[in-house]
Amino acid sequence: MSNNYKNLQNSHPCFGGQKNHAGRIHLPVSPGCNIACRFCDRTINDVEQRPGVTSKILKPEETIEIIRKSLELCPEITVAGIAGPGDTLATDYALDTFRLIKKHFPNLIKCMSTNGLLLYERAEEIIDAGIDSLTVTVNAVNPEIEAKLNKFIIYHGAKIEGVKGASVLIENQLKGIEKVAAAGITVKVNTVLVPEINGEHIEEIAKTVGALGASIYNIIPLIPQYELKDYREPTCVEIEAARTRASKYIDVFRHCQRCRADAIGIPGEKEVGAQIYQRKLGIKETFSHG
Repeated sequence: MSNNYKNLQNSHPCFGGQKNHAGRIHLPVSPGCNIACRFCDRTINDVEQRPGVTSKILKPEETIEIIRKSLELCPEITVAGIAGPGDTLATDYALDTFRLIKKHFPNLIKCMSTNGLLLYERAEEIIDAGIDSLTVTVNAVNPEIEAKLNKFIIYHGAKIEGVKGASVLIENQLKGIEKVAAAGITVKVNTVLVPEINGEHIEEIAKTVGALGASIYNIIPLIPQYELKDYREPTCVEIEAARTRASKYIDVFRHCQRCRADAIGIPGEKEVGAQIYQRKLGIKETFSHG
């Protein structure tokens, strides 16, 4: 276990820092995505409480004032994260934002989430930007299974469908995880649990990413929507069983709060995003991916 991971357990809500009432700000600067998950429904609204949703897309230069105002309202914020609403590496906006944060708020932990398609080839940029923690969504390490969860990828301008596209995605995810973990960045892996598709595959994912240097694993239950709207949500028993199997190979996170791409505050305690963005949140749980 790296010292960086131990530090994050005390200061990052997604690594155990919720016990110390640590806060986070998610900055929605990444508009586009380069893979087509069958369960993902990215949107801009003020209602849904899930990743992939934001009230607006920010420009990198706008984020500094947003962070400043957020820290005034919630000084407990220790983490600046970018998790969408699209993929953080599909455009340059996320890395540009982290470079600004590194300059203006050097004490904030920099946290990025990605689908990992471009992770391996952009790993040096991630390292140079000073990213402290990286979350990679890996829903399968078997291309046949991944193809049931993802229709296609857009890779260097080419649309690659089915198992072939899934193979490219998985290869780049795993090589990328190994590369950034070796550089000392703490890696968390998310998996969306779809019992009928990857329910029996969780242990293999955990074993694979753990061996490559990932520190913590987060199993997220599917909420049926989009092309997987007819699939069922996993039961609590199934989720716990999957976590138990995964825990043989990697530390397992059990307190995910299903945050929006523009969430600000302390998960489950103090949310100030509505004040920052002047939006009034309703509640509609359609989360599936983060």
